[in-house]
Amino acid sequence: MIYQWYETHRALLSPFAEFASASSKLYTHPLSPLSHTPLAQRVSAGLDLMHRLSKEYEKPEFNITSVNIDGVAVAVQQQLTLEKPFCRLLRFKRFTDNSAMLTRMKDQPTVLVVSPLSGHHSTLLRETVRELLRDHKVFITDWTDARMVPEAAGPFHLDDYVAYVQEFIRALGNSVNVISVCQPTVPVLAAVSLMASAGEAIPQTLTMMGGPIDARKSPTAVNNLAMTKSHSWFEQNVIYRVPVNYPGAGRRVYPGFLQHSGFIAMNPGRHVESHYDYFLDLVRGDGDSAEFHRDFYDEYNAVLDMPAEYYLDTIKTVFQDFALVNGTWEVRGAAVRPQDITGTALLTIEGELDDISGAGQTRAAHDLCTGIPKARQFHYDVIGAGHYGIFSGRRWREHVYPEVRDFIAAHQDSSDARAPVAVPRNRGANAAR
Repeated sequence: MIYQWYETHRALLSPFAEFASASSKLYTHPLSPLSHTPLAQRVSAGLDLMHRLSKEYEKPEFNITSVNIDGVAVAVQQQLTLEKPFCRLLRFKRFTDNSAMLTRMKDQPTVLVVSPLSGHHSTLLRETVRELLRDHKVFITDWTDARMVPEAAGPFHLDDYVAYVQEFIRALGNSVNVISVCQPTVPVLAAVSLMASAGEAIPQTLTMMGGPIDARKSPTAVNNLAMTKSHSWFEQNVIYRVPVNYPGAGRRVYPGFLQHSGFIAMNPGRHVESHYDYFLDLVRGDGDSAEFHRDFYDEYNAVLDMPAEYYLDTIKTVFQDFALVNGTWEVRGAAVRPQDITGTALLTIEGELDDISGAGQTRAAHDLCTGIPKARQFHYDVIGAGHYGIFSGRRWREHVYPEVRDFIAAHQDSSDARAPVAVPRNRGANAAR
């Protein structure tokens, strides 16, 4: 009943949110008499804040229409490559009339970015994609909100997630370079392990960023919740059926609004302060700061429902049984053996201040992938970065991306026309394993 209550509450708030938005504009529009009344700016700011606190946030767009490559503006078009019931594989195709640039782009490595299925939409990796487009052909997984998938499509388990990743890798060919961000580090490592065990061609490189490969290391609040509550507790307390007003009516899901509540509960004071600062920015007329706030929360507040089977499988496999690191994980009857991976290169990345995936959790992949030569294993600690800082923002652009770019370029097959460059630099705590 909680999901139905939430939908009723949302429907009741919708007219209020629109009224607050319209009223806010009446107090700022130069032709409105109300804009000349005392405290008009404060009243407008308050109404605008009420609008944003009560509105529904839809899935944002990537809005990547061009990228600057060495001073040349290159057009970008989002294309659908593959479509599955629970995921779409998107490509960001680049176009240019510059023949030299076109030749260069054709020779650049192909990258598959596996985005998280953990509450937010794949657009959370917008900056990741934008930077990668400067030197790579970029594809990304775009997971579908489970409430939009008809129940007739069947369940979606963690094993299905692994199978999806394998299908996408096969579709792009063995020259692909895979980057997994946060949650997908575990199923991506499983997918590649199973392909290696079966003798299939595997990606040239694996880059794993801020994921719970071994959630026992430096457990965070997220890890502790999953470890201290029983599997049945999660099934009884956070799993609900989609209401009748969505295509996925009747499907069991972990609702996005519950996930969002959990995100806010992790740092409530920070969000209260951020919204108060937004109010002050509106009063002062600081448009740039206010726009930055809107952009961030348009993305942060847009959440999706996760299939119940997948969510419960992940809790048990990753955070309770630690099946990957214990060597007990089987996917559709086949053992997951990371030690069978030999023909790829591995880069793990962690943020020094990450409060979602603790220190050492991602680096643990090196202890599992014993078949990869040490000379092809690398680790990079992002000093001063939290979880989101390793794939977006200034630290991603200035520090992390150059490491990822150089790592991928250094480990392309000789058949790749791109000239080899130096491997990522080894600096103190960031030294290669």
